[in-house]
Amino acid sequence: MWAVLQRLSKRDQTSGAWAARLYFDHLPHRKPDRALDLALEVLRRESDKPTVMQLNEKFMMSLMYAHGESVIDRIEAEAKDNARLRWLLGGILLGPNKPLKQRIQAIADLKGWKADDIARRTPKQPLDCEAMALPELARAWVEQHSKSDRDRDDSFFAMMDYESELREEDPDRAIDLIVAILEIETNPALLSLLAAGPLEDVISMETIDRIEREAQASDRFRDLLGGVWYYRASDELRARLDALVGENRW
Repeated sequence: MWAVLQRLSKRDQTSGAWAARLYFDHLPHRKPDRALDLALEVLRRESDKPTVMQLNEKFMMSLMYAHGESVIDRIEAEAKDNARLRWLLGGILLGPNKPLKQRIQAIADLKGWKADDIARRTPKQPLDCEAMALPELARAWVEQHSKSDRDRDDSFFAMMDYESELREEDPDRAIDLIVAILEIETNPALLSLLAAGPLEDVISMETIDRIEREAQASDRFRDLLGGVWYYRASDELRARLDALVGENRW
């Protein structure tokens, strides 16, 4: 079940999948020994390396931060005859807990993990967001945000950096991109990401006139505003957004 969840794209998420993810998110905090059992079983059974690497994204890191002192003896014992565990430990990044960090690094295959991590993150065709026409950029946004965490590479972060640049330097083009994405995408999960991310981030007193024009011209844009949280906005901005959203709150 854990391995299957790593392969689910963002558009394929269901309430059942979210419930299962919640179980796995809580497991390292609530049942550290069972969490370590699960990690060892994934290492034993799962052959797909990008899937296995997801153990370090949250699962093992959460386990080490929450219960590292109680599981480190067992980890050291297991690692003696488990090369895959030593490789996995190469991706464990610990901060102020220096003794625990030193014990992990003493048994971890840092070189092996780093090589595989670089290979996983390096895209076959890097994105050049600035050179893309708007329709192409919208398709790239949908593609990158649809991917599971397992399948994301540096192109996803290049897209996020470009979104940030647009928000700061060219908010009108940021809104153009949102409108272009709305023209090609209807998946509720992706629209939630669009509302809570690019749209929410670009709304300000400097852009509210444009936001109002787009909402008046497009029912779908006005509906998308229902997924924006703006409770910390100024009184004037909040009032103008309230007038657009009405009862259409997600």
